[in-house]
Amino acid sequence: MIKCSDGYSAHSAHKAALMRYNCNKPLRCTQHLEKGMFPMTSQDFVTIATLPHPLRWHGNPQQWAFSTDHTLSIRAAGRTDWFIDPETGTASNNAPALLMPVKAPCLLSALVEAEHAATFDAGVLFIHQTPQLWAKLCLERSPQGEVMIVSVVTNGLSDDCNAMVVPDGRIYLRIAKLERTYAFHYSHDGNRWLLIRHFRLGDSPEAEIGFLAQSPMGEGCTAHFRHITYRQEKLADIRSQV
Repeated sequence: MIKCSDGYSAHSAHKAALMRYNCNKPLRCTQHLEKGMFPMTSQDFVTIATLPHPLRWHGNPQQWAFSTDHTLSIRAAGRTDWFIDPETGTASNNAPALLMPVKAPCLLSALVEAEHAATFDAGVLFIHQTPQLWAKLCLERSPQGEVMIVSVVTNGLSDDCNAMVVPDGRIYLRIAKLERTYAFHYSHDGNRWLLIRHFRLGDSPEAEIGFLAQSPMGEGCTAHFRHITYRQEKLADIRSQV
């Protein structure tokens, strides 16, 4: 563990970033509310009242905002993605993500929607351990022009798993961090949660989790995350719909 001058302690997943940025104090984005969307660099930290730790940028968003109705909006530039092609091994890892460190079991959820203009534009809940160990739960535009729930789990190479179509273009998504594994869920109302998948990423209990926007084939995409909720507890039964 390392500790910044403001008393913030970070897990090892944050260590390199914190040392590189000289333990800058978290930027409180509410200072910029009246300015709307604005540019951001990866040297800034963000605090959100419902989350227990400051978040840091992994990659630079084109713009971002945190509005008075507690909506986090992230705009990704064009040709941005996280994916390691299982056929060729070609890696993309330039989509902007806003992440916080976690170690203990917890739940992170949000009502997600995105301005889907091009194929694979998406708003994402993201888990990051290393450049080769990560996972994302996406609300993504399909090649057929439908908005779908899509998940990707990467252990050296990425898989790509389509779930269901979301006709109204917005859905609650959730990460459940367990002791050594993770579960992805979705919900129409934020109360009844249905399992998408259950998986493991390596052996470390430490990770970073948070929010991401991507536009792999388009000119950019803005994702919106509302009703951001965090609970530090272990989900007892991933199929309980709780």
